[in-house]
Amino acid sequence: MEIRKIVTIVEDVFADGEKKAEKPVRKAACIAVIKNPYAGKYQEDLSALIDFSEEIGKTISERAVEALGRDRSPESYGKAAIVGEKSELEHAAALLHPKLGTPLRAAVGGGKAIIPSAKKSGKMGDTIEIPLHFKDAAFVRSHFDAMTVSVSDAPKSDEILLAVAVTDGGRPHPRIGGLKKEEVKGEDGLR
Repeated sequence: MEIRKIVTIVEDVFADGEKKAEKPVRKAACIAVIKNPYAGKYQEDLSALIDFSEEIGKTISERAVEALGRDRSPESYGKAAIVGEKSELEHAAALLHPKLGTPLRAAVGGGKAIIPSAKKSGKMGDTIEIPLHFKDAAFVRSHFDAMTVSVSDAPKSDEILLAVAVTDGGRPHPRIGGLKKEEVKGEDGLR
């Protein structure tokens, strides 16, 4: 597989609305732009993308966690992909679903909850919202969030933009109830 570029984006949220955050929340995303070997043709067997997702997933997951900083622990995660116009959504699914979860969970130090994902067809410069959830329990509402990312020159028509994101906290002012991260049992990925 051919990687054209890897991009890392870090954002620090100091306030939301009219109130400063008690503790700034850091979000970090790492994006790989790869040439799609199946662009412009139908291929039944997508195993090359599936297998590559583990390798590239390790790289971008570790870089995203590194971008959070040594003094910050990952609390939420998510993944997303944009395929260029000569590709299929199934190409994004091949990268996102069968094997990417293993290296992402390893990079964040575990993770029992499902890793939320998004995929779409797009063109250069399109944005995608990487959905985020608490890594150990899907029902922690304070961490239901997203990070919007884009790369100005990707994906080209024969490329795939693959992204992962991690955060060191939830939304700045959560107050809609639900399970708190301190109450998580971490047994089933839900609660």
